[in-house]
Amino acid sequence: MLSAFSLSLSVNVFSQIPAQVMPEFQFLKRDKTIFANKDVALGKMTFFGFFDVDCDHCQKAIKNIEQQYPYLRQVYMCLISTGAFDKMDGFLRKYAPALQNKRNVEVLQDNLNQFISKFKPYRYPAMFLYSSEKKLLDYEDNEESVFRFTTIIKNQSQKNKR
Repeated sequence: MLSAFSLSLSVNVFSQIPAQVMPEFQFLKRDKTIFANKDVALGKMTFFGFFDVDCDHCQKAIKNIEQQYPYLRQVYMCLISTGAFDKMDGFLRKYAPALQNKRNVEVLQDNLNQFISKFKPYRYPAMFLYSSEKKLLDYEDNEESVFRFTTIIKNQSQKNKR
């Protein structure tokens, strides 16, 4: 039986719209320094993946992202979790070892629990692709739909070549 509180929470979460413009944020880097929106690589599309290391859907999503990496290597990737870095490292080691130590992949901790309130995802895994102008190109929370990002990236790359 749902309580009034959980019903209200569900309605509020599902009625929000994912952030159409990259919001201001502060996440923690492994070296305990701050990574903020001003640190996002200029002139590149940016992919944000928000994961719970214990989520089955997130595990499948990160595997799909790893498989699509040849197309994603041209974007700046931020993989974010509220979990501890050792848990994030174990998650990546197990489900996407090829993503570790890539120059365009930043593993970040949401130590202030702000991703949900600022980016406004519907659920895990939350994946966002922003243009080089920091405008939302696509949002996805279905682990099987990672291919949509690669299609957009290919199309954007072809536009830029013209």
